[in-house]
Amino acid sequence: MINPVHLRTLVEVTRLGSFAAAAARLGYTASAVSQQMSALERDTGVALFLRSARSVQPTDAALVMVRHAAKVLTDIEALMAAAARTQDSASQELRLGIFPSLATYVLPRILANPAWKNLGIDLQVSVAEPARTIQGLRTGGELDVALVYQVGQSGLAWPHTLNRQWIGDDNFRVVLPAAWGIGAGSKVAADHLSGMPWIVHHPGTSDATVIERLFASCNLHPRVVAYSDDFHASLGMAAAGLGAALVPELALLNRPAGVVVLDVPEIRLARNVFALLINEKKTARVQLFVDLLADTLQKLGTAG
Repeated sequence: MINPVHLRTLVEVTRLGSFAAAAARLGYTASAVSQQMSALERDTGVALFLRSARSVQPTDAALVMVRHAAKVLTDIEALMAAAARTQDSASQELRLGIFPSLATYVLPRILANPAWKNLGIDLQVSVAEPARTIQGLRTGGELDVALVYQVGQSGLAWPHTLNRQWIGDDNFRVVLPAAWGIGAGSKVAADHLSGMPWIVHHPGTSDATVIERLFASCNLHPRVVAYSDDFHASLGMAAAGLGAALVPELALLNRPAGVVVLDVPEIRLARNVFALLINEKKTARVQLFVDLLADTLQKLGTAG
């Protein structure tokens, strides 16, 4: 399924001639625009741009898509208006499962958005880790939508009968205590961080296994001083000088003083964020909520 947010971004990129200009126009980062266009290429199965170090050129397929996108986006605006008119009618209840960092940083922004108030949805929220929210979908009726993440090819699984929609990526970043004297944004080879004290996930979880393999492939062998699955706790300990940590960008939106974010080229890992929907619950209102979620996550951009 093509995300209409990505179509709108495609129109702006082709009109303005660059990812950076489209990002400035739409309120994204250039990285977020690039991610959206890559996702659109995956969804359509066609190359939309010829990329070089200095420019992007739309392909013929992109130009054809832009011509059709105008009508599609107009129809979506009409749908939004129709949804707004239902505000005075019976609201739709939506039982939502959501993981903690998305509930902390993204959901409040959605609830404050005027577009949310026009949807006419009565929201019931359950905040839990993905495995638990998926169980709420499996066992028949506790939830209508689960917002989950997957790190690499980790062991998270869900019923094939659910509709899966990609929302965005939450990239991991390496953080160090500022007291160690390495400047923010410094480019550092992964093996230079080997032997340093680290705060890591508890072993045995699927996320920890993926990260351990990534570190090993980079010849990074951390000296573990703490185990923590709570990113805020990890950031607090890093700020206090205990050790380095690998945390997602959403958690960095509440970054404490005393930590710096590094650029470690070998460490490229993300939490892929998805919405899992029960097909019979996927109404126009619910789809508009999911699109609003994806748009909000993209606008947060990079936290580093």
